[in-house]
Amino acid sequence: MKSIHDDVAKILISKEEIAKIIEKLGKQITEEYEGKNPLILCVLKGAAPFATDLFRNINTEAEIDFVQISSYGLGTTSGALKIKRDADAELEGRHVIVVDDILDTGNTLNYFCGYLRSKNTASVKLCVMLDKRERRQADIEADYIGAVVPDEFIVGYGLDYAEKYRNLPYVGVLKREIYE
Repeated sequence: MKSIHDDVAKILISKEEIAKIIEKLGKQITEEYEGKNPLILCVLKGAAPFATDLFRNINTEAEIDFVQISSYGLGTTSGALKIKRDADAELEGRHVIVVDDILDTGNTLNYFCGYLRSKNTASVKLCVMLDKRERRQADIEADYIGAVVPDEFIVGYGLDYAEKYRNLPYVGVLKREIYE
């Protein structure tokens, strides 16, 4: 019987390394936001595993909420983005930490962070599990970064290809023959 693990060419970040990254990021956020009750805003679907694990590693009062953003067309850079699910929490006056699985072109997150700032938030910071700097198009950088990754087709720990592989417990490089 074929396993989804068989489609992975190599593991970039192991389950154990992910746990250490999240613990480190949780400590950083705890120290910076002590007494501020930040709103952790998880970008669905890919960031769900990372955001929930990170949330459990923040040792100060904090809230979590979920948003979903989509772009029209594949690989669009036209800014044709739509918020499919907005936050339920009140944003005005809040310290918001946007949590996403990966920062690559930056177009979607740049748009969304601008949107959040227009809601009179106290602050908006960005936390990403992975930073793929080689693909950056927008002028945006994350405030909290789990790991910098090369420009390869990666899956696992929330990252998908055609809605598959999100449930891998590690981040790996997908075999070329799977997506070509």
